Amino acid sequence: MSINFESRYAIGPKEYKTLDTQGLRDNFLIEKVFETDKVNFVYTHYDRYMAGGAMPVNSKIKLETIPELLKEPYFLSRRELGIINVGGNGQVEVDGTLYELKTKEALYIGQGAKDVYFSSQDSANPAKFYLNSTPAHHSYPTKKVTKEDANKIELGSLETANHRTINQMLLNKVVQTCQLQMGMTELKPGSVWNTMPSHTHDRRMEVYFYFELPEGQAVSHFMGPIDETRHIWMHNDQAVISPPWSIHSGAGTSNYTFIWGMAGENLDYDDMDKCAITELK
Repeated sequence: MSINFESRYAIGPKEYKTLDTQGLRDNFLIEKVFETDKVNFVYTHYDRYMAGGAMPVNSKIKLETIPELLKEPYFLSRRELGIINVGGNGQVEVDGTLYELKTKEALYIGQGAKDVYFSSQDSANPAKFYLNSTPAHHSYPTKKVTKEDANKIELGSLETANHRTINQMLLNKVVQTCQLQMGMTELKPGSVWNTMPSHTHDRRMEVYFYFELPEGQAVSHFMGPIDETRHIWMHNDQAVISPPWSIHSGAGTSNYTFIWGMAGENLDYDDMDKCAITELK
């Protein structure tokens, strides 16, 4: 089987306080998203979210079910899937229909799709499909979304080092989903802060995936309650799980791009509890 997975249980803010640096990384950091000719997933019990990646190099890869985890005949029996390509040009085949995905293009696949395959156009520059999956209650159509299709929001400024473009890609304004939402935020040169001012949202969780981080640079990702924040140092092509009770913000030693994915009981993007920068501790 070409799929690897890891299951992680959800913990609350009280247990979070007892963790050392390695404990934080073991519970929240996804260090290895991509592996040659493999599908890697981390299953988190925060909203039963799955985050991972597929990198086909030598052959196409099938998205297989995980019998000991999902206990379903195929991966999307009771799930939906969001994909954003962060590598070279590639293809995703869904029940016989081929979708071409260039870098920074997205694809939504609804519940019930049986045969999903990933492939690259050039093995020397393979596609890297970043994957997010959530439980689904209804089957919605498969849909490709480009950056041009995305709902764009410009935020921040160079003076506060957080000038950025938010590309809302798999959002209810663009594509119909059950609960999965995904988008991509691109920081301008000279800007390093994301999601600042910070916020929490008790009715949904998130996963952040950092990429386009230059070699030798890093991102410090901040998490925790607003009055007791901690940080996790991250590198290119790594992801981090953000619980509903935690802020999710970061600052890099360079500008970068990150993908945010969300799941929960609501689809209102602006349903968040904001906190002022001066309230953070």
